[in-house]
Amino acid sequence: MNQDKAQPRHGASIHHGDAHTREHQIWSRRDFLSATGILGAGSLLLGNMGLKAFQPTPLMASLANGANDRILVLIRLDGGNDGLNTIIERGNSHYYNLRPTIGIQDANLWALSPEYGMPQITNALQPMWENGMMKVLFNVGYPEPNYSHFRSYDIVATASDSDVVLNTGWMGRFLDNEYAAFLETPPTVPPALQIGVQTDLLFKADVANMALAVNSPQEFYQIAQTGQLYDTALLGNSPRELELAFVRQTANSAFRYAETIKNAYARGKNQVNYPSNNYLAEQLAIVAKLIKGNLGTRVYMVQIYGFDTHAEQLDFHLNLLKNLADAVKAFYDDLGHGGNQDLPKNVLGMTFSEFGRTIYENASLGTDHGWGTPMMLFGGEIGNGFVGQYQDLSSPDPYGDPEFSLDFRSIYSTVLKDWMGNDPALVNFVLGQEHSNIPGLVPAILPALGDNEKCALLGHNPVSNDANAIEIKYAMLQDGPVRLQILDTAGHLLRTLVNEYKDRGAYTFVFRPSDWYVSPGKYQYRLQSGGQIFQRTFTV
Repeated sequence: MNQDKAQPRHGASIHHGDAHTREHQIWSRRDFLSATGILGAGSLLLGNMGLKAFQPTPLMASLANGANDRILVLIRLDGGNDGLNTIIERGNSHYYNLRPTIGIQDANLWALSPEYGMPQITNALQPMWENGMMKVLFNVGYPEPNYSHFRSYDIVATASDSDVVLNTGWMGRFLDNEYAAFLETPPTVPPALQIGVQTDLLFKADVANMALAVNSPQEFYQIAQTGQLYDTALLGNSPRELELAFVRQTANSAFRYAETIKNAYARGKNQVNYPSNNYLAEQLAIVAKLIKGNLGTRVYMVQIYGFDTHAEQLDFHLNLLKNLADAVKAFYDDLGHGGNQDLPKNVLGMTFSEFGRTIYENASLGTDHGWGTPMMLFGGEIGNGFVGQYQDLSSPDPYGDPEFSLDFRSIYSTVLKDWMGNDPALVNFVLGQEHSNIPGLVPAILPALGDNEKCALLGHNPVSNDANAIEIKYAMLQDGPVRLQILDTAGHLLRTLVNEYKDRGAYTFVFRPSDWYVSPGKYQYRLQSGGQIFQRTFTV
């Protein structure tokens, strides 16, 4: 395809002037609102880096206290990574014709295989590849792509279809299964941590996802040490007091995290030299200390900025990839220091980005917003190799985009099921539908069915063909008695919808308020089974 014939999408290129500027203003305002809103649960500084601790609920607690000790580290490549200059198909004439200036010559690559290579500047990853600690997932995307940073990241963070808007993240929906006693007796280990100053939509849930910002670890630790927590004992049952109690209890749980995090950070030691002037390396050094300090958190997120490379891309993008490669290599060297094989094999790193770049270079020697982009996985025993199909540069669409090869939600689904060991019924609900598993992507473990995982309240959503009905979904991970009830916001029992013995499996109860003489308003629904209580708020 001749690059002069490609049609840049309106707003996807810096040459679209005000439209492109507005798109970035929307993106920046959204980030600002997300960063300053009460969206996470607990914020502190470690090593001069902001850190968010997310409010635990049963499914995430099952991660923190589950039968396996596997950890997931999400690495966000912010801005839309150019996949064609990350993983290069060697000797592809279409690539060099489309990118006569910014294309990377074969002499400047290290070999992943005879067919594919990476820029020589990323050769810190070469030992990981050769030792079976790195996989490449080609051309990851989703149908009907959106090329706005704001909207496309929402899609990637929520795992929605491109025409569906969700306000909860795919990882945050693990928080939707609520123990009634979690706010009163929160654990001291945060199940998910984000390094950086912003809370992320990826972790957002309907409930129990409010952030507390503290200026320094010393201040945070002092609060935990002195016990200066908010009193909830004298609050009543009015809606306002219940909301106030919720906020106070969430803040209290964040305070309780402080000492645990502080102690783990002090116990853990960085035993290799991390690269200097590398923001991602600073974040991963903190994650390594917390992991080595036995914090117990199972999900981390870090990020590296600058991948929106519209102009003068070549050297700038190469330096970003170098920072990524150097940081990841130092992180896994640190985990495996002294011959420790358990930590590297139990920590899976996964890169992701909101979209890729156009296959052709633009007039500013950069690339514009495009479709598919590669993802990379890192870990001690994941093996090496390629998954999916490389972009076909010979037959792109009119905008310069070959069709994507892998749906990102299949990757999420496989990681949640096979790496984290979650029940397929839970994963399918979290992602909105069943997505195909990718065999051999990661070493698989079976779902744990211990005493703490007998049932799960998956959530609710409107019935598509009945505006007056709501589906309440739950899963039984073992056979047993189950009770599903409706309560008012003060916790008073109003109706019992289900009270019977259920076999293992996923269930949907279609709740029509008029059939149960429930007036419009805000209520709670509660699932009781296996000695556990799960509770959520909804509006009818």
